[in-house]
Amino acid sequence: MAKFNFPLLFLLSIISTATATATATAVKSMSLNQQLHLRAFIKEQCRGTLYFQLCVHCLSIFANSTTRTPEQLAQVALKVSLVRARFARAYITKVAKDLRVKKITKDYQAVQDCLEQIDDGVEQLTNSVKELGRMSLASETDFFWHQSNIQTWMSTALTDALTCMDGISGHAMESKEKAIVRAKVLNVAQVTSNALALFNRYVARYRASDHSRTKP
Repeated sequence: MAKFNFPLLFLLSIISTATATATATAVKSMSLNQQLHLRAFIKEQCRGTLYFQLCVHCLSIFANSTTRTPEQLAQVALKVSLVRARFARAYITKVAKDLRVKKITKDYQAVQDCLEQIDDGVEQLTNSVKELGRMSLASETDFFWHQSNIQTWMSTALTDALTCMDGISGHAMESKEKAIVRAKVLNVAQVTSNALALFNRYVARYRASDHSRTKP
């Protein structure tokens, strides 16, 4: 498993701030009509997700005027999940390091187990982002192979986050520290659940389109 330290948390913060700033600038450059159209599109696509408000909030921040299709929105949602998972991993790495230094063995092992789950989740989401990027170029047969891979990897990432939370819940760590870890992992689980729902919606539309119909 890859090792990380506190400077990574700082670097991720800089990258996130720069990305958010660039996105905000792109949104401001859109006309009011474009902004309203984009938000309406996002709301429509987010219907049916388990965390509707979170879905709309995240995608409204990171989507832009070039985000016009369910596939593109699913790609944005997947990237949001990956970014959140990386942030959670960086923070949990720091917590694990602190516990190791303090020699709090029981809590350290619980956090380390959680870290391994989140690390695996990051790998699964990274694979999913790459795979979705290949789908638009795939043949019909390959499309459904990519689809299966992505659904499997995203489901695994979601299970990883939930397993992490279950493990942390059973340990009497410092309440504030435990609450922060749980909040970050819960956020990963929620945005991943939303991303999976958006991806499934995109696939359903694809199946209903001419792309998936057998031509005579």
